[in-house]
Amino acid sequence: MAQTGTRTPAPPREDTAHIVAKLSTLDRFLPVWIIAAMALGLGLGAVVPGFGEALESVTIAGVSLPIAIGLLVMMYPVLAKVRYNETQRVIGDKKLMITSLVINWVLAPAFMFVLAWIFLADLPEYRTGLIIVGLARCIAMVLIWNDLACGDREAAAVLVAINSVFQVFMFGALGWFYLQLLPSWLGLPTTSAEFSVWAITLSVLVFLGIPLIAGFLTRTLGERARGREWYESTFLPKIGPWALYGLLFTIVVLFALQGEQVTGRPLDVVRIALPLIVYFLVTFFASMLIGHALRLGYERTTTLAFTASGNNFELAIAVAIATFGATSGQALAGVVGPLIEVPILVALVYVALWSRKFFTARPSLTERNRP
Repeated sequence: MAQTGTRTPAPPREDTAHIVAKLSTLDRFLPVWIIAAMALGLGLGAVVPGFGEALESVTIAGVSLPIAIGLLVMMYPVLAKVRYNETQRVIGDKKLMITSLVINWVLAPAFMFVLAWIFLADLPEYRTGLIIVGLARCIAMVLIWNDLACGDREAAAVLVAINSVFQVFMFGALGWFYLQLLPSWLGLPTTSAEFSVWAITLSVLVFLGIPLIAGFLTRTLGERARGREWYESTFLPKIGPWALYGLLFTIVVLFALQGEQVTGRPLDVVRIALPLIVYFLVTFFASMLIGHALRLGYERTTTLAFTASGNNFELAIAVAIATFGATSGQALAGVVGPLIEVPILVALVYVALWSRKFFTARPSLTERNRP
């Protein structure tokens, strides 16, 4: 007879090498494809006359139509994987919810403000652009990084949704605080900037609302028609690669749009890149340590770290262009954001997988029957 109080041991966790070996060719060599996509985009923008202007000729929510299409294609498969009937358990995790809100809307913007003034005190346009990047919390690519790192999909969906709501209500207020009020308190130069609440709301509705509704309906109707086993073992593997196709397409278009700015001012790009590198690395590792200390488990700690360290560069670029102009230093700072963020967060996916051995095994909503 089993002794009272004994627990069934958790199944052994796969090591990083085994997880990577199970990935498809597209997933396994993702860093190579991303670097190639960045190079292709920069090359097209620099070599093909008028290519960037053509891509920007039609916009949705202030973002180039090709980029908008790429983002929607990228986000839909990930959101179709979410088990929406299990998100209530995530909402009930008050430690995760509160910690994410504090990191995303208090600590991360403040940290970016400090870095902007330390590294770019003599370059006000770039400094302002960097602060705007820090205020735009990630609602898109974080889903890709979290999924690759075997984070909790349900937690990622909930945190992204919460970030979206806060973005609508807090972006303008925090922009006023960090660009005008706080600098005036510290005796520093201030920057005047107006943020359109409607433009921010539209961005959230388009780039999160559409794929979220599509993913929810696909999951609900698919399971109702054919059952969960068919949906997760047959349907999801077919649409899954499209998330990375959309990501690579988005990267090519994004860098093609801004290729001339990036290649034309290499020293400025380096100046902007330095604080961004520090920001992504420190925010990610600090979030991982906080999640570990709070015993959130690997899956939710990973989700916490990626949602905290990623930024909504689409919104940051759109706001900078609308407020300061397409050729402004603020816009260039927004463009350099994904130039640095994408390769670093891809690398941090592998760091996160390696760190699994430091976490106590805990049942996860996401890992069960992961397609």
